[in-house]
Amino acid sequence: MKNICVIGSLNMDLVVKVDTRPKGGQTLIGSDFKEVPGGKGANQAVAMARLGGSVNMIGKVGNDGFGQALINALKSDNVNTKYVHTEEGPTGVAMITVDKNAENSIVVAPGANFKVHEIDIDNNIEAVKESDIIVLQLETPINTINYALKKSKELGKYTILNPAPAVKLDDEIISNVDLLTPNESELEILSGVEIKCEEDIQKAAKVMIEKGVKELIVTLGSKGSLYINKERTIFKDSYKVDAVDTTAAGDSYTGALSVAFANDKNIEEAMDFASKVGALSVMKEGAQSSLPTLEDVENFRR
Repeated sequence: MKNICVIGSLNMDLVVKVDTRPKGGQTLIGSDFKEVPGGKGANQAVAMARLGGSVNMIGKVGNDGFGQALINALKSDNVNTKYVHTEEGPTGVAMITVDKNAENSIVVAPGANFKVHEIDIDNNIEAVKESDIIVLQLETPINTINYALKKSKELGKYTILNPAPAVKLDDEIISNVDLLTPNESELEILSGVEIKCEEDIQKAAKVMIEKGVKELIVTLGSKGSLYINKERTIFKDSYKVDAVDTTAAGDSYTGALSVAFANDKNIEEAMDFASKVGALSVMKEGAQSSLPTLEDVENFRR
């Protein structure tokens, strides 16, 4: 199996359930408040490790109780935390409301995540060198992400970017991405193409490929996922389940893809595996608390 390095965020998720998400100026009474380890980077690292992946993580937490709890959570799932460092100040937090339809709204306060700088990539370059697949998201500074992608490609690594939360990206960043894993709204922001149908997704994907992305897998929620490169398109239907909480669905999907590629699976096998993992993740509450093990996936719909 190939090794994976995740460069990204660690947050403590502060989750509250509501009947409907609040409108501007509205106060609601919620229920079932929980503190759940999260952050897109950490979620993806834990997803990979639970699926049997060999995972290094580069990131930062604050010198508070949340920070140590997040490191302990990674260790408990066998993620290598040697390259996760503690900074003065607060750990990142995400405030999440989950409604009765399992849809969520999230506000993130980055904290220590925005103290991951270019020098930290150099100082922890061994984690990149000893890995084959490098996975990033957009919850750390853009300059750092750009630098990490550039260094990864210089070292001959396969790079995966999960562009969330989505922002416009420079062409230099895009050109160093082998696989982009956006959802529809993220692809719309990245490409500037308004997306209303599959033809629009194809147009938007073409824009990203022209900028240098080698291939894309666009997640379509309950509809499935779509693989696109210069030569072909592959659609994979989703597995239908009763969703409870969609908080880490995208992270579980990207994590599962990474593990499948680390095990030399082809694209169809990887998408099927990731679809199962994504389906299992929405059947439980929380971020890391919802992520399935390899045994869960092997027993899924058996």
